[in-house]
Amino acid sequence: MLRKTAEAHMIRHGGKILSDQLVKLGVERVFSVPGESFLAALDGLYDSGIPNIVCRQEGGAAMMAEAYGKMTGKPGVCFVTRGPGATNASAGIHIAQQDSTPMVMFVGQIDNRHTDRETFQEVDYRAVFGGLAKWVAQVDHTDRLPEYIGRAFRVAMSGRPGPVVLALPENMLSAAADVPDVHVPAAVPDALSPQAVQSIMHVLAEAERPLVVVGGPHWSAQAQADLQAFAEIQQVPVVAGFRRQDYMDNHHACYAGDLNVGINPKLAQRVRDADALILLGTRLGDIETQGYTLVDPAASRKKIVHVHADADELGRVYTPDVGIVATAPMALRALSQAEHAGAWESWTAAARADYESWIAPQESPGALKQEQVIKWLSDNLPDDAILTNGAGNYAAWLHRYFVYKQHGTQLAPTSGSMGYGFPAAIAAALTHPDRTVVCLAGDGCFQMSCNEMSTAVQHGAAPIAIVMNNGRYGTIRMHQEKTYPGRVSGTALANPDFAALAQAYGGHGEVVEKSEDFPAAFARAKAAGTIAIIECKVDEEALSTGATLSAVREAGTEC
Repeated sequence: MLRKTAEAHMIRHGGKILSDQLVKLGVERVFSVPGESFLAALDGLYDSGIPNIVCRQEGGAAMMAEAYGKMTGKPGVCFVTRGPGATNASAGIHIAQQDSTPMVMFVGQIDNRHTDRETFQEVDYRAVFGGLAKWVAQVDHTDRLPEYIGRAFRVAMSGRPGPVVLALPENMLSAAADVPDVHVPAAVPDALSPQAVQSIMHVLAEAERPLVVVGGPHWSAQAQADLQAFAEIQQVPVVAGFRRQDYMDNHHACYAGDLNVGINPKLAQRVRDADALILLGTRLGDIETQGYTLVDPAASRKKIVHVHADADELGRVYTPDVGIVATAPMALRALSQAEHAGAWESWTAAARADYESWIAPQESPGALKQEQVIKWLSDNLPDDAILTNGAGNYAAWLHRYFVYKQHGTQLAPTSGSMGYGFPAAIAAALTHPDRTVVCLAGDGCFQMSCNEMSTAVQHGAAPIAIVMNNGRYGTIRMHQEKTYPGRVSGTALANPDFAALAQAYGGHGEVVEKSEDFPAAFARAKAAGTIAIIECKVDEEALSTGATLSAVREAGTEC
C-alpha cells in the first residue's frame, strides 16, 4: 500500500510536470498572455513560485522574454496561446534569432487528435517558425515533457544561442503521467588551447593596421574586463558591433566606436584600410559592413581571425584565415594574458581621436536638441543605468552621443525591430529594480508597444520612457526624401498626448519643448517612482544626426 501511494505521488498533469521542470532549470520568471489552450500550464505555475508577468500583447511578452535572455544569458521564457497569440509573438522570436539570444517560447496548441481539420486557431508551428527559430517541436505525449523541455533549454543555450518554440497540445497538457524530472548536467567550462591563442597572436603580430571587432552572445562583466586588458597590452583599437556598445567602456583609450547604421565615416574608412580583422563573437553582418561594402566577402584583402561559438558561422559569409570555435569570453580569458606583439600605438591613437571627434555634439535644428538630451543622460545617469531602444532615426542620436561605461547597460535589437525598447525596459526594471532604466523611443516606435504600460504598473516596474515626438516615421521619411523628395506618402503620424497617456495609466507624464528644461523634467520623472513618460517635441527639420530635412530634400531634388 505504501509503495502504491509513493507511485501515485509521482502522477502529475502535464502543466504541473512542465512547471516542475522550469523550477528545476532555475527559471526566475515567465512572461505571458493567457489563453485557454494552456490552462493546465497556468495551473502548474500557480504554486510553482515562479512569477508570471502577464502582458497585454504577445509581441510584448516575447520581447520581454528576449530582453531577459539578453540581460542574464539564460533562456527567457514566455507562454502564448495558439494561432493569433503565436503569430503576434513572432517578432520577439525573430529578434532572439538575429540577436543570438537564448529563449524558449511555449505555445498552446489544439487538441492533437483534431490535427489537419483546420480546427479553431490551428497552426502548423514547425512551418510558421521553422525559418525564425533555432528549433521548433511539438510535445504530443505527456510523459515526454521533461525530455523536450530539457532539450529545448540545451538547444537555446548551445553554440550560437537562439529561440526555441515548443507547441503544447491542450489534451497533452491536461493529461497525467508518472515521469521523472529532467536531469540538469553540470556545465564544464572549456579553455582556449595554447595553439589557438598562438594562431590568433600570429595573425595579429604580422598586421600593421589591425582592428578588433566584438559582438555576439555570451558576454559578461568579466569578458569586458578581459577585453580591456587585451586591448591595453596590445594597444589595438577595438570596435563594437551594431548595438553592442556596452561590451567595452567607451571611455577606454583603445575604444574606437561602433559599427552602426549611421557609422562614423572615418571609422568606415578604417575598416576598409585594416589589414587584419580579429572578430570576437560577432558575425560581422550587413549592418557592420554597410551592406558588405566595407569588407568584400569575395575578396576581403585582409587577414581575418574569426572566433565564434557556432562552427556553422565560420566561413558562412567571410572565409577566415583562422577560424576558432569558442565563445568570445573564452578566447579573451586567454588573450588577456598574451604578451605584447606589435607596435600599433599610433594607429590606435588615431582611431580614438576619430571617435572623440565624432561624439562631439553637432547641433541640430529646433529648441529641443536631441544631442543635448543624450549628452545630459550620458553625463548624469549612473554608470549602471540600463538604456533600451527600438528602431528609428532617434536611435542614431543615442548610438552616437551616449557613452556606455559598463557591460549590461544596452538593450537594443540588432534585428532593427520597432517597438522593442519599452517592453525591454519593463523586463530590465523587473530584473534590476535597484537600477535606473531609461527607454528611448520615437513616437512611432513607442506606439507599437505602449499598451505595456499597464503591465509595468501591474507588476511594479518603473522605467522612464523618453519619447522623441516628430510626428512621423522618421527613418522612412528620410529615405523617402532622398528618393522621392517632397512627395510625403505614408509616413505622417497623428499622435496622442503622451504625457496624458502616462497619467491615464497612473504614471507620471510631462512634455519638454526646450533642451534646458529636460534635466528638471527627468528629475521629476525619477522622483515619481512609477512608470513615466517625458515627451520631447522635436523639430521637423531634425531628420538625422548629420542632416536636416531641407538639406536631404534638396540633395534628392538635385539628383
